[in-house]
Amino acid sequence: MSVSKFIVSTLLIGLLSFVAGLYLPWWGVALAAGLVSLVIPQRPGMAFFSGFLAVFLLWGLLALSIDTANDSILSKKIAQILPLGGSPILLILVTALVGALVGGLAALSGSYLKQPNR
Repeated sequence: MSVSKFIVSTLLIGLLSFVAGLYLPWWGVALAAGLVSLVIPQRPGMAFFSGFLAVFLLWGLLALSIDTANDSILSKKIAQILPLGGSPILLILVTALVGALVGGLAALSGSYLKQPNR
């Protein structure tokens, strides 16, 4: 039961985050992750990991597709400005990690809002 909730919430967070990214600024992923965690109750740790994984994969794959579409021209320049040694792959991982933290913390917040008062 818990594994199916995790899979469903991860897929739903990823899908809603993608749709939110079409119409809202970057923080739309936080709304999607928080709302899914409110609707599908999970333990806080599992909710965090669900939001983290969904947004990590979404932002990582989107950044990778944009990067490969332009032969890493922009990402190489940005990676030289940041202390990443000019590596576009590290820049994609950092981008995915930032988004994952936003998604995970939003899902964690939604999970804590759903818990009964103790």
